[in-house]
Amino acid sequence: MKNKISLLRQQFQDDIKEVSQTKDVEQLKVKYLGKKGVIQEFMVFLRDVPSEERPLMGKLVNDFKEEVSSLCEKALQSFHDIETSKAISQERIDISQPGRRHFLGRKHPITIMRNEILTILNGMGFSVQYGPDIDSDYYNFEGLNYPKDHPARDMQDTFYVSPDYLLRSHTSNTQLRVMETHKPPIRIVAPGTCYRNETISARSHVFFHQIEGLYVDKDVSFADLLATMREFWTKLFQKEMETRFRPSFFPFTEPSMEVDIKCTSCEGSGCRLCKHSGWLEVAGAGMVHPEVLKNGGIDPEIYSGYAWGIGIERLAMLKFGIPDIRMFFENDVRFLSQF
Repeated sequence: MKNKISLLRQQFQDDIKEVSQTKDVEQLKVKYLGKKGVIQEFMVFLRDVPSEERPLMGKLVNDFKEEVSSLCEKALQSFHDIETSKAISQERIDISQPGRRHFLGRKHPITIMRNEILTILNGMGFSVQYGPDIDSDYYNFEGLNYPKDHPARDMQDTFYVSPDYLLRSHTSNTQLRVMETHKPPIRIVAPGTCYRNETISARSHVFFHQIEGLYVDKDVSFADLLATMREFWTKLFQKEMETRFRPSFFPFTEPSMEVDIKCTSCEGSGCRLCKHSGWLEVAGAGMVHPEVLKNGGIDPEIYSGYAWGIGIERLAMLKFGIPDIRMFFENDVRFLSQF
């Protein structure tokens, strides 16, 4: 058996000299190392070897097996190296040149602004709640004191996905959901994306980001709302901001107002961003309508509250001096890399 192993070793060395591609090496491995290969046959013959010779014969077979396996792997590696070198030589790109510089990702200015707003409001005692982007007509309109035929619905051109469901036109849809599941005092903010079928311009877009605020408790007054607004603008812009409160109408608040801030782009002298008025509308606010409190399961005879909606894009435009809302959504790296 020792002579057979020697002859087989010599045959293998002759065979491996003849291989010219990886396929040949694989076939050689099957021939010698496969389940029905030559070496496996030797393992069967070991049963007939006298017990005193069996350890020595077993070692010879194993050494030969390791030798075959090692030489086959070296042959495969050499062919792989040749193929790799050939592929590299045919490459049009010079891989010896330095690689392209990879730039770290950055937060979008809308994300920066939203996080800053939430941090400020959280410090003022407001917790964060979220509502669905696709909601029922009830939570977006009817439950917020918009009857089916109410003309206020014409103020918002809504994207309906079915007769009863729509892409929310404001984050106010979160109000009722929170009031239905929480008892006063309620002090929350609800960030999210809103959708309206509007003409895209420097000031408006078909989708935008908003943060809804809601505070419901006993003896909440309009003075509390004004004080909260002023405190928020001061913290956000880190200075006293000149603000303007205008009477307005929203079905879910009474009384209602719109909040304007002196345009920081032109310092009030007038520009395209503020429509040459010197002021930019940034929020709508008011005292929560008693009917809305009732729809949320809260007794308006005991509790009162205020609510507001802040446009994140408008605030980002003011704080960063951005003249056109469309710049947020054009994915221009030259613009985004500045933040």
